[in-house]
Amino acid sequence: MPAVRIRRRKAVALASAAVLAGLAVPALTPATAGASAPAQEAPAAQARVAAVATYADYYEGAEGKTGEALKSALHSIISDQTKLSYSAVWNALKETDEDPSNSGNVILLYSGASRSKSLNGGDVGDWNREHVWAKSHGDFGTSTGPGTDIHHLRPSDVQVNSIRGNKDFDNGGSAVTNGGGSLTDSDSFEPRDAVKGDVARMILYMAVRYEGTDGWPDLEPNNSVSNGSAPYIGKLSVLKEWHEQDPPDSFEQRRNDVIFESYQHNRNPFIDHPEWVESIW
Repeated sequence: MPAVRIRRRKAVALASAAVLAGLAVPALTPATAGASAPAQEAPAAQARVAAVATYADYYEGAEGKTGEALKSALHSIISDQTKLSYSAVWNALKETDEDPSNSGNVILLYSGASRSKSLNGGDVGDWNREHVWAKSHGDFGTSTGPGTDIHHLRPSDVQVNSIRGNKDFDNGGSAVTNGGGSLTDSDSFEPRDAVKGDVARMILYMAVRYEGTDGWPDLEPNNSVSNGSAPYIGKLSVLKEWHEQDPPDSFEQRRNDVIFESYQHNRNPFIDHPEWVESIW
């Protein structure tokens, strides 16, 4: 049996022990889901400490590394995953992004609204599957692989998703209608404050997971907002600021756990170890 599988089972067992010890991530209200409000800082920090201890074996190959060596080690670790079909993403998101206060709803990424799980589709008032790393940046579409990786796929209001389109991320612009405080201009999109860090960590996960070694493009962040169909997304400098301003919270940590335990069986390392962002970039 491969060593990674053994580590995985041990990690899951340790996760269960953490829950029994009272270290489980607490529920959030819809108003704070995905946010980093002061009231959530202590539980979120506690959850991250628990995650570091629980998944130490999972990240064993990355210990003591920095820079490109760390990025390469993390790529090897998180590339061991179960891949989903694009149709399977619907049901996965209904669990990963469930509203902690209403199990019949999901929390929409950009607007923060709570919407019925049954309203998934393409009509006005529905939510759909947003590729945070825009699928045209590298032209990977919705094929199994980066196009179905739920670490960067999130529920989003159909109209808000359309406004974001395939724009890069940057500060500034005009308010997005029903966007929860998100802004946009001709070449960039700025998500609401409560999920700025979430967006940054999803982008950086994709840059580590997809290195051009498995038939998919080598995805990389850069400092441009004019990337077109090239396999790049910017602005890296802004994404790093967002990562610092909006650290991982309990909603994001729980999402990482659900993906690991029930779906892809890999993790976003920048949720568990936020310090690795600066170490690599």
